[in-house]
Amino acid sequence: MTTVNANGITLGIESFSADDAPLVLLAGGTTMLSWPDALCERLAAGGRRVVRYDLRDSGESTTADPTAPAYTLRDLAADAAALADVLGGGPAHLAGVGVGGMVAQVAVLDHPDAFSALTLVGTRAVAPGPPDDDLPDHDQATMSRLFARPMPDWADREAVAEFAAASAEILGDDPVAARAIATRIWDRTPGTAPPVQMANQMGMVFSRLDCKPRWRERLPEIEVPTLVVHGRRNRFFPLGNGEAIAREIPGAQLLALEETATAIPDAAVGEVAEAMLTLG
Repeated sequence: MTTVNANGITLGIESFSADDAPLVLLAGGTTMLSWPDALCERLAAGGRRVVRYDLRDSGESTTADPTAPAYTLRDLAADAAALADVLGGGPAHLAGVGVGGMVAQVAVLDHPDAFSALTLVGTRAVAPGPPDDDLPDHDQATMSRLFARPMPDWADREAVAEFAAASAEILGDDPVAARAIATRIWDRTPGTAPPVQMANQMGMVFSRLDCKPRWRERLPEIEVPTLVVHGRRNRFFPLGNGEAIAREIPGAQLLALEETATAIPDAAVGEVAEAMLTLG
């Protein structure tokens, strides 16, 4: 892991494989660890240069005040395009997971020359908040269980890991994997200030981020090959969100994962990697 300067800020990155291979750029959701190690390694073994990175206010990237971000979704999209340019090698295959998928959609729309392909995992085509009437919202019973619990002591590594494991169980993800990832995120977070730890673990900065103007109506403008990956058991962004994106981007492929919720499980890594490598 290292850092690079792009778009006037510092971005934390981790690279896999040789520098001269076609670039696959993985936007964190919000940290780079949203992308499983095994998937990065499979893509690299398939002849790709894989770079996963932290969004602002997470990991090793520029961190200021996650409670009052002085940037917008468009700035995060510009970060992706600038990072692809700094890393070199021509247009990149851009992938985004969760809120990182929102960044990826806008990046390809606003900076089409920077990207050659697009993968969107477990995301939707509208900003955080109430969705459009034709899109399924978060499963309310699941959300009630998630937010009924008290927040952990963000300065307590073990408490944060336990909180993440319990959250994963509610969402239908693997609690053991979630605990391990939460520990790694905690270790990489710059300091123990509660807002910063919370931003790294939960991506709450997006609830305060300016995501206007809307971009869903522009999805038909996307011309690069696109893969939409979505878990059939995703209770946070239910499958209908991924299906809508796949309908509205011309020629997009939908890969619906049967036993998957919000995170990419180890059992699905091979299937997702193969689909991404076939895309470009």
